[in-house]
Amino acid sequence: MRITPADELLLSLLREDARASTADIARRLGLSRTTVQNRIARLEAQGVIRGYTVRVHDDYEQSRIRAHILITVRPKQMPAVVKALQGVREVRVLYSISGGYDLIALAVAGSVGEMDVLTDAIGAIDGVERTTTSIILSTKFER
Repeated sequence: MRITPADELLLSLLREDARASTADIARRLGLSRTTVQNRIARLEAQGVIRGYTVRVHDDYEQSRIRAHILITVRPKQMPAVVKALQGVREVRVLYSISGGYDLIALAVAGSVGEMDVLTDAIGAIDGVERTTTSIILSTKFER
């Protein structure tokens, strides 16, 4: 994949507001609308842009319990654990990491009690050795 500095700026603007009009993005980048449309189409075709998502209002998000769940996986169990976690709808993102843990899951639940049940369920997945959960108190910024 070949990404230009202009592509990086375009991606940055799309991260801020994926629903922004092509004309508005073009104006902010100092490019023509057609050029922006072509760049977006190329980035989609190359798989750089895999899709678009919804970001909800902070008031709604703050009414939910969000947590990072650090997970240690037993040797050779990673594929099975990842597959099991894909089926857990409360897990929004799963990262493979270096260090003392193997994975970090971003999970969202409706209450502390639901988060407790969720972390127990994740800990019970065959291949999960241990978990550590950190509740997210606030988001300082998001891009």
